[in-house]
Amino acid sequence: MLTIDNLKELGADTANGVIRCANDEGFYLKMVNLSLQDANFDKLGESIEKGDLDAAFECAHALKGVMGNVGLTNLYEPIAEMTEELRARKDIDYSGYISTVFSELEKLRSL
Repeated sequence: MLTIDNLKELGADTANGVIRCANDEGFYLKMVNLSLQDANFDKLGESIEKGDLDAAFECAHALKGVMGNVGLTNLYEPIAEMTEELRARKDIDYSGYISTVFSELEKLRSL
Protein backbone atom coordinates (compact mmCIF):
# COMPACT_ATOMS: atom_id res chain seq x y z
CA MET A 1 0.00 0.00 0.00
CA LEU A 2 1.29 3.41 -0.97
CA THR A 3 2.03 5.52 2.11
CA ILE A 4 3.97 8.66 2.95
CA ASP A 5 6.43 6.56 4.93
CA ASN A 6 7.24 4.08 2.17
CA LEU A 7 7.57 6.92 -0.34
CA LYS A 8 10.08 8.57 2.01
CA GLU A 9 12.00 5.27 2.21
CA LEU A 10 12.45 5.45 -1.56
CA GLY A 11 13.73 9.00 -1.34
CA ALA A 12 10.59 10.95 -2.24
CA ASP A 13 10.33 14.56 -1.11
CA THR A 14 6.92 14.00 0.41
CA ALA A 15 6.98 17.19 2.49
CA ASN A 16 7.07 19.43 -0.58
CA GLY A 17 4.76 17.13 -2.51
CA VAL A 18 2.11 17.37 0.19
CA ILE A 19 2.49 21.15 0.30
CA ARG A 20 1.87 21.28 -3.47
CA CYS A 21 -1.29 19.27 -2.86
CA ALA A 22 -2.85 21.80 -0.47
CA ASN A 23 -1.38 20.00 2.56
CA ASP A 24 -3.79 17.12 1.95
CA GLU A 25 -1.96 13.79 2.31
CA GLY A 26 -4.84 11.80 0.83
CA PHE A 27 -4.93 14.02 -2.23
CA TYR A 28 -1.14 13.82 -2.48
CA LEU A 29 -1.19 10.03 -2.47
CA LYS A 30 -3.91 10.06 -5.12
CA MET A 31 -1.76 12.36 -7.28
CA VAL A 32 1.26 10.09 -6.82
CA ASN A 33 -0.81 7.08 -7.92
CA LEU A 34 -2.05 8.95 -10.98
CA SER A 35 1.47 10.11 -11.78
CA LEU A 36 2.76 6.55 -11.77
CA GLN A 37 0.21 5.66 -14.46
CA ASP A 38 1.23 8.51 -16.78
CA ALA A 39 1.14 7.34 -20.40
CA ASN A 40 4.31 9.33 -21.09
CA PHE A 41 6.39 6.58 -19.48
CA ASP A 42 5.48 4.12 -22.23
CA LYS A 43 5.67 6.81 -24.91
CA LEU A 44 9.14 7.78 -23.70
CA GLY A 45 10.40 4.22 -23.97
CA GLU A 46 8.85 3.81 -27.42
CA SER A 47 10.25 7.11 -28.67
CA ILE A 48 13.75 6.27 -27.50
CA GLU A 49 13.48 2.83 -29.10
CA LYS A 50 12.49 4.46 -32.41
CA GLY A 51 15.19 7.11 -32.13
CA ASP A 52 12.61 9.90 -32.15
CA LEU A 53 14.43 12.38 -29.93
CA ASP A 54 11.85 15.12 -30.41
CA ALA A 55 8.99 12.95 -29.15
CA ALA A 56 11.21 11.56 -26.39
CA PHE A 57 12.03 15.09 -25.26
CA GLU A 58 8.35 16.01 -25.07
CA CYS A 59 7.60 12.94 -22.95
CA ALA A 60 10.62 13.39 -20.69
CA HIS A 61 9.89 17.08 -20.21
CA ALA A 62 6.28 16.36 -19.22
CA LEU A 63 7.34 13.60 -16.83
CA LYS A 64 9.99 15.84 -15.29
CA GLY A 65 7.30 18.36 -14.35
CA VAL A 66 4.93 15.77 -12.96
CA MET A 67 7.58 13.92 -10.95
CA GLY A 68 8.95 17.19 -9.61
CA ASN A 69 5.52 18.36 -8.50
CA VAL A 70 4.78 15.21 -6.54
CA GLY A 71 8.32 14.99 -5.18
CA LEU A 72 9.24 11.60 -6.65
CA THR A 73 12.94 12.38 -6.55
CA ASN A 74 14.05 8.88 -7.52
CA LEU A 75 12.23 9.35 -10.84
CA TYR A 76 12.68 13.10 -11.18
CA GLU A 77 16.49 13.06 -11.11
CA PRO A 78 17.16 10.61 -13.97
CA ILE A 79 14.30 12.07 -16.00
CA ALA A 80 15.66 15.59 -15.49
CA GLU A 81 19.12 14.52 -16.67
CA MET A 82 17.62 12.74 -19.65
CA THR A 83 15.49 15.77 -20.49
CA GLU A 84 18.57 17.97 -20.75
CA GLU A 85 20.37 15.46 -22.99
CA LEU A 86 17.30 15.27 -25.19
CA ARG A 87 16.88 19.06 -25.20
CA ALA A 88 20.38 19.23 -26.69
CA ARG A 89 19.32 16.49 -29.16
CA LYS A 90 22.34 14.42 -28.19
CA ASP A 91 22.50 11.18 -30.11
CA ILE A 92 23.66 9.02 -27.20
CA ASP A 93 22.70 5.69 -25.70
CA TYR A 94 19.68 6.44 -23.51
CA SER A 95 19.24 2.84 -22.37
CA GLY A 96 20.82 3.52 -18.97
CA TYR A 97 18.33 6.30 -18.30
CA ILE A 98 15.42 4.17 -19.48
CA SER A 99 16.55 1.25 -17.34
CA THR A 100 16.85 3.45 -14.25
CA VAL A 101 13.50 5.16 -14.82
CA PHE A 102 11.59 1.93 -15.33
CA SER A 103 13.34 0.22 -12.42
CA GLU A 104 12.40 3.08 -10.09
CA LEU A 105 8.90 3.21 -11.56
CA GLU A 106 8.41 -0.47 -10.83
CA LYS A 107 9.55 -0.02 -7.22
CA LEU A 108 6.97 2.72 -6.75
CA ARG A 109 4.19 0.86 -8.53
CA SER A 110 4.77 -2.17 -6.32
CA LEU A 111 3.97 -0.21 -3.15
